[in-house]
Amino acid sequence: MSDVFLTGGTGYIGRRLIPALVRRGHQVRALVRAGSESKLPAGCTPVPGNALDATTYAHQLSASDTLVQLVATPKPNPRKRKQFREVDFGSGMAAVSAAKQAGVRHFVYVSVAHPAPMMQAYIEPRVEVEEAIRSNGLNATILRPWYVLGPGHLWPYLILPGYWIAGLIPSKREAAQRLGLVKLNQMIGALVAAVENPAQGIKIVEVPEIRRFR
Repeated sequence: MSDVFLTGGTGYIGRRLIPALVRRGHQVRALVRAGSESKLPAGCTPVPGNALDATTYAHQLSASDTLVQLVATPKPNPRKRKQFREVDFGSGMAAVSAAKQAGVRHFVYVSVAHPAPMMQAYIEPRVEVEEAIRSNGLNATILRPWYVLGPGHLWPYLILPGYWIAGLIPSKREAAQRLGLVKLNQMIGALVAAVENPAQGIKIVEVPEIRRFR
């Protein structure tokens, strides 16, 4: 059983991850804006604070915690460059700072698959957060999905034939695997595994490994 402190608990992944962790006996606390406590899934303890400001929640962390950073801009697209910088980068750096201050034993970060020929404004802030995780000497598991399929996120099924064709071409096979699509249940499984198997140093979990979970 782990003590898990989670940011982004009301989001697309967070509201599915919390019940999965609670069912497995973990003690879960989730950062939430004041007044939004009711939006969190049952079974976790709400912690009021601002995901963009480490000073509002760093004191709530302890060295025994696993900090899972999930805050992100919903439904990313190239027009959201400003939000990627303000929200994705801002919350990621705040979480790194809070984890460093508290000396948490394990940091779990949802990054993005890279390199990629598109969505650079989305990728760059997350790469910078990865660099901050390393430079601060945190023990961390970094997951790198490209796109997570699930309710409200189904349009990429239309391009699956393109992935299949790319997988048959030797020069494109590696990129097709690294930038492949993962299902929401696979992502939740990979995150639960990350919580339950704390990394020593940095562990990178790419798309092919995420896909092994069910």
